[in-house]
Amino acid sequence: MTSNSIAPAATGRPSLSLSWSNVLFFGSFHAIALLAPWFFSWSALGVTLFLHWLFGSIGICLGYHRLVSHRSFQVPKWLEYVIITIGALALQGGPIFWIGGHRQHHAFAEDVDKDPYSSKRGFWWSHMLWVLYPRDEFFNPEKYYRYAPDLARDAYYRFLDRYHVFLQIPMGLGLYAIGGWSYVVWGLFLRAVLLWHSTWFINSVSHLRGYRTYEVEDNSRNLWWAALITYGEGWHNNHHAQPNVAPAGRHWWEIDVTWWAIKALKAVGLAKKVVMPPTVKTAN
Repeated sequence: MTSNSIAPAATGRPSLSLSWSNVLFFGSFHAIALLAPWFFSWSALGVTLFLHWLFGSIGICLGYHRLVSHRSFQVPKWLEYVIITIGALALQGGPIFWIGGHRQHHAFAEDVDKDPYSSKRGFWWSHMLWVLYPRDEFFNPEKYYRYAPDLARDAYYRFLDRYHVFLQIPMGLGLYAIGGWSYVVWGLFLRAVLLWHSTWFINSVSHLRGYRTYEVEDNSRNLWWAALITYGEGWHNNHHAQPNVAPAGRHWWEIDVTWWAIKALKAVGLAKKVVMPPTVKTAN
């Protein structure tokens, strides 16, 4: 075994190669984020919290996940484009990549070969190593496009999938123009790192810790603190039991901030055909 590969498993699976470009990209963001204490301002903190919510709750949770991955509600196409563009600004991959991979996760939950971030490969694999050791079947557009054909037919989503990283340039310039390097370090780099790990916790710890409301074949769990930092996504057992349902919480204490946004869109007539939870067998 070399230093940049993971050895084959006993099952004969091929070794995985470390992507040094991914290590450099994610490592650079983490390194710059560590400079945040030297660039602190209260307004920069406020910008970071706002963008974490905007890109995380609205862009990723509401847009990439509930709206498009599972089609748990519908909005006008122009609004869908706006929301998915916000999701692309989160720097978690283009929409076809993210949604294709997530649909694979649900179709083959925890399968060590077919689930992109299977928790059965271990905490660190499901949390972030799947990004640093990218497998062709999950990172090759010709392959993941098959799991999101509805998006792959859309020219705008193909554009976002290819060029989403470049959206960070005008955003970074805008942050610098408004608040200087403080806003760039906090609003772009620290925000991206915090949002990455918030989302990755759903792939990792929400399949290891927490309680189960529903009997499902995988090990998905409901975890309160993961739900708080992901605006409701941490009610993961609920979601795996009923993936096409719009609200993630099932009880009053299961706070789901993203669901509040969906309800607001519904109240003003912009969200329609909102899928609500059916009655299913719960765990004892």
